[in-house]
Amino acid sequence: QVQLVESGGGLVQPGGSLRLSCTASGSIFTINTMGWYRQPPGKERELVALITSAGNTNYADSMKGRFTISKDNNWNAVYLQMNSLKPEDTAVYYCNAVTRMIPPYDYWGQGTQVTVSS
Repeated sequence: QVQLVESGGGLVQPGGSLRLSCTASGSIFTINTMGWYRQPPGKERELVALITSAGNTNYADSMKGRFTISKDNNWNAVYLQMNSLKPEDTAVYYCNAVTRMIPPYDYWGQGTQVTVSS
């Protein structure tokens, strides 16, 4: 079992920045990749960014150059630095972990609200 807890969401003005944190606990040694997803109001959940155990990253096109995903060395925490925020970035942001087991298993945090508004 892996437990994920997000923090750092809130209200920010357009053009501002926020840093989300995801703290992992439990069987973190089973984690292969971690990532951030978001669900805007009335829309489906979508990928924001992924990071592998080797530190390789992947971003959704609309986040490239504005968002940066990072992690500590032991999967204790994953971060999402969000800059130049836009109103369309308003969403609930979820932390995700995928295990290296076969078949792989997904774990999700409870989500943190990010609202970009003037």
